Amino acid sequence: MDNLSDTLKKLKITAVDKTEDSLEGCLDCLLQALAQNNTETSEKIQASGILQLFASLLTPQSSCKAKVANIIAEVAKNEFMRIPCVDAGLISPLVQLLNSKDQEVLLQTGRALGNICYDSHEGRSAVDQAGGAQIVIDHLRSLCSITDPANEKLLTVFCGMLMNYSNENDSLQAQLINMGVIPTLVKLLGIHCQNAALTEMCLVAFGNLAELESSKEQFASTNIAEELVKLFKKQIEHDKREMIFEVLAPLAENDAIKLQLVEAGLVECLLEIVQQKVDSDKEDDITELKTGSDLMVLLLLGDESMQKLFEGGKGGVFQRVLSWIPSNNHQLQLAGALAIANFARNDGNCIHMVDNGIVEKLMDLLDRHVEDGNVTVQHAALSALRNLAIPVINKAKMLSAGVTEAVLKFLKSEMPPVQFKLLGTLRMLIDAQAEAAEQLGKNVKLVERLVEWCEAKDHAGVMGESNRLLSALIRHSKSKDVIKTIVQSGGIKHLVTMATSEHVIMQNEALVALALIAALELGTAEKDLESAKLVQILHRLLADERSAPEIKYNSMVLICALMGSECLHKEVQDLAFLDVVSKLRSHENKSVAQQASLTEQRLTVES
Repeated sequence: MDNLSDTLKKLKITAVDKTEDSLEGCLDCLLQALAQNNTETSEKIQASGILQLFASLLTPQSSCKAKVANIIAEVAKNEFMRIPCVDAGLISPLVQLLNSKDQEVLLQTGRALGNICYDSHEGRSAVDQAGGAQIVIDHLRSLCSITDPANEKLLTVFCGMLMNYSNENDSLQAQLINMGVIPTLVKLLGIHCQNAALTEMCLVAFGNLAELESSKEQFASTNIAEELVKLFKKQIEHDKREMIFEVLAPLAENDAIKLQLVEAGLVECLLEIVQQKVDSDKEDDITELKTGSDLMVLLLLGDESMQKLFEGGKGGVFQRVLSWIPSNNHQLQLAGALAIANFARNDGNCIHMVDNGIVEKLMDLLDRHVEDGNVTVQHAALSALRNLAIPVINKAKMLSAGVTEAVLKFLKSEMPPVQFKLLGTLRMLIDAQAEAAEQLGKNVKLVERLVEWCEAKDHAGVMGESNRLLSALIRHSKSKDVIKTIVQSGGIKHLVTMATSEHVIMQNEALVALALIAALELGTAEKDLESAKLVQILHRLLADERSAPEIKYNSMVLICALMGSECLHKEVQDLAFLDVVSKLRSHENKSVAQQASLTEQRLTVES
C-alpha cells in the first residue's frame, strides 16, 4: 500500500507530462493493487484526486486509454466511487471512446460505463446526456452476426451496460425501446443461443423491458416467442428455466404473443413439466410446477389462443387439463379449474363442456374442499361453474345435476372471494328459472346469509352480489312465499338501498323486484318499505335529471303499485309527486312520457 501511494504521486506527474513508459507502469501497478484489494485501493484513488486527471488520458489519441477505462471499470464496482467518476467528468470522454474501432477499448469502455450506471441515478443521467445508449445499440446491431468468442464477450458487456443503464427506470427503458433495442436483442438471442453468458444477459434485459406496456407491441412483431420456446426446450437446469419463465410471464399478458407462444409449442413444454414434476416434493420442482401451470392458465386468457387449444373440446391440451381436476395436487386442481373457467368464455365451449360431464368433475372437486378446504381451489371451481351457467341451455342441466346443493355447502365460508363467486354462480343458475328461484328464495338459511352479506361494507363485491341475488330471487320466482321469506329476514331495506346504487343495472333490478313486492305482498312489506323511506327515494330518482330513462319508468310503475297501501299513499300525496311526474310527460323517451301520463292520471284519481 506504501507502493500505491508512490504510484499515485508518480501518476500525477506522468499524467501531466504524458511520459508513456512510466505512465503504463503506473497504470499496471494500479490494476494490480485493485486486483488485490479493490475497496481500499479505490478509496486511495479517490483521496488522491487522480480521477480528475483520467479524463485527459481517455482521449482517442492516448495510447493507454484501454487501461484507464479498465481502472475506471474496476473502481466503479464500488458504490461510493460512481458519483465521483461522474463529478470527475469521465462520462463524456468514455462515451466518445465508444466510437473507437479497437475491440479492447470498446470492451473496457463498456464495462466502465456499465459499472458507473449500476444503481446510480447520476451515472445514468450523465450517460443519457452524453448519448451513450444509441452508440451502444448501433454497435449491437452491427456486431450482431459475428460469433467469435471475443466479439461475444463484447456483446455481453454492451448488453450488460444497457441493462444497468435502464434497470427499474421506465423512462430510460422507453428510450431504449424507441431506439429499437428489442428486435436487435431478439436477433442476438437467436444467433448466440449457444453462448450462456450472452443468452442470460438478453433474458435479463427482456425481463426488464417486458414489464413496460409499450414494449409488448415491439416484442409481438419479432420472433421472440419462437426463440424463447426453442431456448426453453434446451434447458435442463431449474435456474435457467426460471429465468425464461420470468420473461414469458409478462410477455404472455399480450394476446398476440399468447397466440405466438401457443403456435411455437410452449404448451407442450409446459404439459411435459407438469407431468415430470407432479409427484416430486423437491422445492424447485414444486416451484416449477406452479410457474408452469400458472403460465398455462395465462395463455388461455387470450380468446384466440384459448380457442386454438380447445379444438372443439377434442384437443389433447384440453383433455390433459381436464385430467388435472381429479388430481391430488392442489396446484394442479387450481390450475385445472382456472383453465376450465377460461375455456368457458363462450357459449359453444360451455355447452360442449356441460354435455361432456365437466360439471360433475367440478362438483367432486368442490366436495373435496368443503371442510377446511383450499380457498383458491374453491374460488376457481366456483368461477368455472359460474361461467358454465351463463348459456340458457346449461342452466336446467346444471340445476338437475345438483349444482345449487353443491354450492350451498359453502354458505358458511368466511372468505369474501369464495362468497363472491358463490353468489355469482347462484345468480347465473336461477336466471329465468322460476322453480329454482322459488326453491332458493324459500331457503331461510340462504336468505338470512344474503341479508347479512348485504351489510358487508368492507367487501363491495360481496355486498353488490348479495343485493343482486336477493332481487333475482324475487324477479325470477315472482313468488309470494319468497317475498315473505325476504321480508321476515329483513331484506327489504337492502333492496330499497340498492335502488340508489351508482350502477343503473342494479338500480333497475331493485326497482323491478320492489314493484313485484308491491304487486304481490304489499300488506306484508309496507312497514319495511315505509321505514326504508322508499317513497322519498322514488321522489328523488324522478326529480334527478341524471336518472336513466328506465329508472324513471320503473320508479313510476312502482309509485302506482304503492297506492294500494294507505300509509305509503299518504306519503306520496305529501311529497307533491304530481309536479315531478307532469314534467316527465314531455320526456324525450316515449315509454317514460307515456308512463308519466298514466301515473299522473292515477295520482289525480287517487288524490
